[in-house]
Amino acid sequence: MKTEDFIGMLASGVTPVDRHALTKRFSVAVLVGLVVATLLVTIILGVRPDLAIVAATPIFWAKVAFPLCLMIGALSVVARLARPGVTPGSGKFLIGAAVAAVWAGTLYVLVTAAPDTRVAIILGKTWRVCAMNITLLSIPGFIAVFWALRGLAPTRLTLAGACGGLLAGAMATIAYCLHCPEMEVSFWGAWYMLGMLVPTAIGALLGQRWLRW
Repeated sequence: MKTEDFIGMLASGVTPVDRHALTKRFSVAVLVGLVVATLLVTIILGVRPDLAIVAATPIFWAKVAFPLCLMIGALSVVARLARPGVTPGSGKFLIGAAVAAVWAGTLYVLVTAAPDTRVAIILGKTWRVCAMNITLLSIPGFIAVFWALRGLAPTRLTLAGACGGLLAGAMATIAYCLHCPEMEVSFWGAWYMLGMLVPTAIGALLGQRWLRW
């Protein structure tokens, strides 16, 4: 068989790859993660009754900005890792900056607070259920993000899985802000962070198995 004939045989039946496959899949994943988590909060947990009032305060939008920055950063990283041989990119700096800002705010609040109030400031009123609620709300987004990744070609499976889990956790936390009454930055730095770390860790563990191609 001639070389030209062999190449022609290999190339026969090849269909072009959709250039917008990555954008389409992650658009669906983010839409599912945000919409389903918001519906679950609205139907099961309930929106906080004073939402209209607190939504007019800067501190509420600072609370939303924390998981929003993590969502944007994680989406940027995981979208890059969905392609073989691509580095995480600048999204990792946004993730680091968001975490650093909240922890710096937490440190400031604790240093300036009276010593006998520090534990109460960290625990708030809902610490027992916060991280668990975020983890449970992240399940639809987690499934959607891993569906998006499985249709692409990640090679750094553990890191891609971890960032996919963080993306799911961040989307769940944004929705949870509609219900959560806690307004202390130290609470977000502890319990919001823990709630997002759980799907991140699960994603890292499952990435090697679920994302292999």
